[in-house]
Amino acid sequence: MRRYLLKSGLFLGLALSLGSLASCSKDGDGVVLFSVEDDKALGQKVAQQTDSTYRAKGQLLEKSSNARAYTLLNQIVTRVLNSGQLQYRNEFPWDVQIIKDDETQNAFATPGGHIYVFSGLIKFLDNEDQLAGVLGHEIAHADRRHTSRQLQQQYGISLLLSVLLGENPGQLAQIATGLGQLKFSRDFEREADEYSVVYLNGTNYYACDGAAGFFIKAEAQGQSGTPEFLSTHPNPGSRIQDIQTKADQLGCRNRNTSNSTLTELKSLL
Repeated sequence: MRRYLLKSGLFLGLALSLGSLASCSKDGDGVVLFSVEDDKALGQKVAQQTDSTYRAKGQLLEKSSNARAYTLLNQIVTRVLNSGQLQYRNEFPWDVQIIKDDETQNAFATPGGHIYVFSGLIKFLDNEDQLAGVLGHEIAHADRRHTSRQLQQQYGISLLLSVLLGENPGQLAQIATGLGQLKFSRDFEREADEYSVVYLNGTNYYACDGAAGFFIKAEAQGQSGTPEFLSTHPNPGSRIQDIQTKADQLGCRNRNTSNSTLTELKSLL
């Protein structure tokens, strides 16, 4: 009975949300039917499943035995998170995991701020600005709640609620497995690019067009070597110019950043 009442309460909350869409004051022009607490709960479940999946494959780089690598990566992530520009800096848990797969150049975020980055992406990048830019892009997907909105569109609210209630473990596994291939709309990608620049500008450390540097290198690889990141993120095209234009507006393109942290991180992977 208690389980039934909980489920009914969730659907009642959903109905109230549908009746008052204009009340979504922090979420911009898209409608997020999940609350921030739902984001955190779903993100926690998806992150646990993702950890379990990659741990079973022997690909999750454990923090306990790779403390230095995580210290270095967290230095970069923390600078971005502490830029003063995030909506949910204090609400979301914000953590990062490394997946040991040198053949995959990708990164993704769950709802609620769990970030995953593949060792192949870290090794692909030329400098720390580029890594900060890509991480900023993924942080933006979580902080702007793009991931939640895209999952709602792809799976439907009822199915996601069943996952939250623990009633659909098979679907949870499917969501976790497919999160790295989740395709965002061009509007979401454009906004994530823009906020990557805004975040890096707020660090007062990184050249804030770092994401453009990644796209330039990725585009130069040609069709045979295009990073997996671009299979789910639309072709760079005008995005490089848009990122650089935003960076010029903010006056933060020409910062000289040390690459010692990235160099050491690469050596540990």
